Amino acid sequence: MIEYAGIGGLIVLLLSIWAIVSIVGSNASTGKKVIWVVFVLMLPIFGFICWLLFGPRAR
Repeated sequence: MIEYAGIGGLIVLLLSIWAIVSIVGSNASTGKKVIWVVFVLMLPIFGFICWLLFGPRAR
């Protein structure tokens, strides 16, 4: 039987890593990058959704 919580956690981890890489590669100031990365790390799902809607984009 497949453990769904493990798959869900892996998906959240991969999405968070993708968001952080995109944040670091963006043109935003260093302060904004730090705030976004901390936000995504502290609240992974909510932080990712907020970044997706309002966050800086990579070039």
